[in-house]
Amino acid sequence: MRRRHHQVAAGGVTLTLLGALVLTGCGGAGSKDAAPKESAGVSDGTPSASAPAAAVTDRPKVVMPADVRHVYEGGRTGDPVKDAVLADNARNLEAIDTAITGDRASTEPALRFYNKDKALLAVADYIKSYYAENRSFVGTTRYYRRDVTVSGAAATLTYCADATQTYPKDRRTGTVDRSVPGSASDYTFFTERLRKNDNGVWQSFDVTSGPGADKCA
Repeated sequence: MRRRHHQVAAGGVTLTLLGALVLTGCGGAGSKDAAPKESAGVSDGTPSASAPAAAVTDRPKVVMPADVRHVYEGGRTGDPVKDAVLADNARNLEAIDTAITGDRASTEPALRFYNKDKALLAVADYIKSYYAENRSFVGTTRYYRRDVTVSGAAATLTYCADATQTYPKDRRTGTVDRSVPGSASDYTFFTERLRKNDNGVWQSFDVTSGPGADKCA
């Protein structure tokens, strides 16, 4: 496996542990009252994940490392609500991977901006696992088969992630192992539940994931 996507099972993590998970796992210094803001797009600039033209509120600025990239397939759906869900999900995915591979402390506000409840717990635990093992990664992650169902202010999003073009990196030495072969374990299938908050942001509040070799082939 080139990188480990979060195989989510957040039920065993309690809310009281959240601060420790984020601060210890991500190296942050606590939530910030004011983070840099921008109407952020994604690393490869694809239309499917770029910000809606009329964003309700500014989004936290997230700058991914130069050697980490996301590709989003599928383009815009033509439905402005579905496109807004996909855009906020893409920003969230960038925040998560930036916390793992880049600027940890400044990314925490974005993680809290796009995640809440079980999803925030799962994300914090996932990021912590990389630091506990002194691991990181470089390369390109492909997100595809992104399907959105919207009901009022709630949405369900399913998507696949392909990490066959990523490579594990030792956090202590900076060494990248490009000899690891791609395999079925590099595919992950996600089901994410989101809710539009009062500021017009589609926040993830519950996420599950598992092996995607069968569903994402």
